[in-house]
Amino acid sequence: MSIASNLQSIQSTIPPHVTLVAVSKTKPVADLMEAYAAGQRIFGENKIQEMTEKWQAMPKDIEWHMIGHVQSNKVKYMVPYVKLIHGVDSLKLLVEINRHAVRWRKHINCLLQIHIAEEDTKFGLDAQELDSLLASEAFKSLTNVSVIGLMGMASFTDNQAQLKREFDGLKALYDRYPQFTTLSMGMSGDYALAMECGSTMVRIGSSIFGTR
Repeated sequence: MSIASNLQSIQSTIPPHVTLVAVSKTKPVADLMEAYAAGQRIFGENKIQEMTEKWQAMPKDIEWHMIGHVQSNKVKYMVPYVKLIHGVDSLKLLVEINRHAVRWRKHINCLLQIHIAEEDTKFGLDAQELDSLLASEAFKSLTNVSVIGLMGMASFTDNQAQLKREFDGLKALYDRYPQFTTLSMGMSGDYALAMECGSTMVRIGSSIFGTR
């Protein structure tokens, strides 16, 4: 199947209140443009340099999401154009994003990454760290950054009960903060379950563009 037909098939399964982020990391601009021609306008990348090169080459009505782990020293390259940063896992990183946003006179939306997987390889905050961050004076003093919700990556497993437990836990945490509007959870293999558990944003790559 083509990228356009893959995209159409996935879109037919996603309700209007859920945002589809097409995860285009490692894929050439030609593939992204095929998805663009089929109507996709939100793309997610996990490397700032690659995302910046694609931003420069592609139409400017695209919404770019940074979905990977963010290195503080690379933040400055994406501030001019990035729409949403998914994987923020520390106050230090928020401060750095805010610093560059102030310089560029931009306002940047972020999601805080919560560690939900039963694996040590995933980044993220726990519930106590989330509470502390949001209550801190340093966080409240940030002028050009808004935390609009949470993001999580579930374990890489076929165990549906475990995935549901992880998604339900993240949704319960999300629900404690009525100011939040975005819950980013669910990828190609588990997005249907994530939506059942309350996800408002899914990140789908291989089911659209094929395996890497």
